[in-house]
Amino acid sequence: MTGQDPGRHTSARQGPQPVKLWFCPNEELAPGMTAILAAHWLDEHERETAGRFLFERDRRQYLVAHALVRRVLALESGIPEAEAVIWRSSRGRPFLHKPPEGLPRGGRELDFNLSHSGGHNLLGVVRRHRIGVDVERLDRGGQGFDAVVASFAEDERRWVARAAPGRARDRRVLRLWTLKEAYSKARGLGLALPFDAFSFTLAEDLGVTGFRPPDNDADPRWRFVELEPVPGVLAAVAVLADTGTQAVLHLHHGFPWGRAAPRLLPLPEPARARV
Repeated sequence: MTGQDPGRHTSARQGPQPVKLWFCPNEELAPGMTAILAAHWLDEHERETAGRFLFERDRRQYLVAHALVRRVLALESGIPEAEAVIWRSSRGRPFLHKPPEGLPRGGRELDFNLSHSGGHNLLGVVRRHRIGVDVERLDRGGQGFDAVVASFAEDERRWVARAAPGRARDRRVLRLWTLKEAYSKARGLGLALPFDAFSFTLAEDLGVTGFRPPDNDADPRWRFVELEPVPGVLAAVAVLADTGTQAVLHLHHGFPWGRAAPRLLPLPEPARARV
């Protein structure tokens, strides 16, 4: 599924738009229900992709994640789950394809991003702006972390090294990694953006206190959110949003069968730029 990048949503003529997140563990959908939704909602390409996984756990992860995307897009855009046509930009960023008759009003200027890891799914949605999300489990046991840390900026590597080996250091690695993934995905650049080209300064617990953007990004409107939706799972959100607005983040937990009230969280002010 390829197509043109939808571009940046920069309109500020309307009021501040909430950033909406859905955190959905795989266990929220029973295997039988997952199979039913996949058969009715997913397109041929998605079903073929699911069929190529060697392990059932990976197939289930894919099916739950894509059922979640189609359900949320239906709620947000008004397009029925089975009718949404999801294309990807040349760098792999998903977006709603505009049919000849145009998208319904709810689907216009809608940006979304998905991440899944170890049985957990995170989907972010925003209007008129850009969003990237990432989720990771802490219990990875440091697998592959040496290569991850080597990709960081020098000041970030020093910050990681100051933590005691083990869980404390792993947590610092994953906090930086999820933020970098979220920002790169929001930019729509994927692996084309070196992770040492930009860096974060983080609070002791959760929160971004400083951001050094890459040379090709002078936009001061980036906001970053760190979350631990359940113990042992870290999530990060990068969103390009207007300055001077008091936006909020709507955090939904579970599979969205209906419109349950979300948990409301303040969206931080744009991260302070560092040089």
